[in-house]
Amino acid sequence: MSVELDKKVPDFTAEATSGTSVSLSELAGRKVVIYFYPKDNTPGCTTQGQDFRDMHDQFLAADTVVFGVSKDSLRVHEGFRAKQNFPFELISDNQEALCQLFDVIKMKQMYGKQYEGIERSTFLIDREGVLRREWRKVKVPGHVAEVLQAAQALE
Repeated sequence: MSVELDKKVPDFTAEATSGTSVSLSELAGRKVVIYFYPKDNTPGCTTQGQDFRDMHDQFLAADTVVFGVSKDSLRVHEGFRAKQNFPFELISDNQEALCQLFDVIKMKQMYGKQYEGIERSTFLIDREGVLRREWRKVKVPGHVAEVLQAAQALE
């Protein structure tokens, strides 16, 4: 079962940085951006996180919380988050529960080898927990500004 546009996202709880646990049900009343990325400390993922960091105050002004998700461990996430000064939490999904829910595990290819990995994707959930926008196969340049615009436009 995976998420669908204009349908309620099933509740989930996941472990995140700063010793926190993130539950969708506890975020009711706020808009939520969840962005999935392949790996901490890689160029595209770092740039994407920096873009969310640099626009974080604008997301907060739009009453929107941001979470980054990859399969990296919490320990690796903590280092990445501290190094980049990310003001938002990173979720460790090493069991791929969220990846399956949001259907972001895809066959990828690098150096002629095929492997399964996270396809860069972003999801915008409204105050009632309904998925309102999704971006798949994300290209980093300009993406976060587009997500911010969508969050600002969503009541």
